[in-house]
Amino acid sequence: MDRALFQEIREAAARGEARVLATIATARGSTPRKPGASMLLRPDGTFSGTIGGGCGEAEVWQEAMETMADGKPRTVVVDLTEPTDGDDKICGGVMEIFVERVTS
Repeated sequence: MDRALFQEIREAAARGEARVLATIATARGSTPRKPGASMLLRPDGTFSGTIGGGCGEAEVWQEAMETMADGKPRTVVVDLTEPTDGDDKICGGVMEIFVERVTS
């Protein structure tokens, strides 16, 4: 995990602020980022880091905001093998992203 993300988690925890961490747990095939890549979300929806961008990251962002609200961890599968409208899913791999609230 990026040092800046780790530092923000520590600072948010010290202030009692919520943060959600989305981390690529597994990746098969061609993916924009590899396991261990993380994105840290804040309650206002802004974030630091990336798990790859595009609509895959948007799917994870939506689930992460649900985790922010209910505190329940989840695993999000991002399938980049199926063509969609546009060219943002052209990698050809599948990622599993673990989403968890790390501070509250």
